[in-house]
Amino acid sequence: MLRRFVDVRDEEVGAVRWSFLYFFTLMCGYAILRPIRNEMGTAGSVKGLDWLFTATFLVMLAAVPAFSALVSRWPRRVVIPRIYRFFLLNLLGFFVLLKLGVARETVARVFYVWLSVYNLFVVSIFWSFMADVFASGQSKRLFGFIAAGGTTGMLVGPFLVGRLAEPVGPVNLILISVVLLEVSAQCVRRLSGWAQDVQQQPAAAQGPVGGGVLAGLRLIVTSPFLLALGLQVLLYAATSTFLYFQEVRLVAALGNDAASRTALFGDIDFYVQ
Repeated sequence: MLRRFVDVRDEEVGAVRWSFLYFFTLMCGYAILRPIRNEMGTAGSVKGLDWLFTATFLVMLAAVPAFSALVSRWPRRVVIPRIYRFFLLNLLGFFVLLKLGVARETVARVFYVWLSVYNLFVVSIFWSFMADVFASGQSKRLFGFIAAGGTTGMLVGPFLVGRLAEPVGPVNLILISVVLLEVSAQCVRRLSGWAQDVQQQPAAAQGPVGGGVLAGLRLIVTSPFLLALGLQVLLYAATSTFLYFQEVRLVAALGNDAASRTALFGDIDFYVQ
C-alpha cells in the first residue's frame, strides 16, 4: 500500500514508516504545546511579549553552541534520545509546577521561552538525523513522504487542542506531548538499528559530526547561497513575528479564560495548517 504514495524499496519500508511516525509524533507534540505556550504569553499582559522574545533570543545564543559542541563530540544517535529525555523531564516539571500553581506567571513565561528553543532543536535534530540514516539517493525519493508525517502532526495536534482544551484543561494536554516525545525517542532507536543492520553504515558514519562550535556560522558567512537563505529566514521571522503579535492581541481580547484562549489558538493553528 505504501508504494502507491512513494517510490520505496522492500528493505526501506520499515524505516520509512518509523520515520513518518517519528516526525508525526514530534510535530504533533509540539503542535499541542504551541497553543498552550501562546496563551501563556498573554499572562500578565500582552505587552510583555517583547521581553519574552528577547529572552528567547538570548537563550538560543547559549543553547545552539552548546548543542553544536555535543554533536561534535558524540554521535547524534547517542545525543538525540538523551536530549529528548531531557526535554521530556522538563515537560513533566512544567506540568507539576502548573498543576500545583507554583509561581504560575513566572513558570508560564519560562515555559514560553523554553518551547521556542525546543521547537528550534526538535526540527533541526530530526532532519540532521534523517540525513544520517538515509543516503542522498534515498532522501530524494523518501523525504517528501516522511515530511508529510510532520504536516499531519501539525494538523492533528491543534485539532486535539481545539476539542480538548476546555473539557480537559490546557495543562493536562502537556501529558499527551510527553507520551508523543517518548515515542519519538523510540523511533530514533529503531531507525538507528535499521541504519546499522540494513544500510550497513560504516563505523565512521555513526561517529560524531566533528567541527567546532562556530563552524556553521563560518560556513554561512563564506557561502553566498547560505547567506541569502539566512537573510530569507531573517525576513520571514520579522514579518511573521509582527503578525503573531496581532494574533495574540486579538485572542487576548476575545478569550474569556485560559482554556477558551488555548482552544482558540488551537483552532487558528489548525486552519492555518
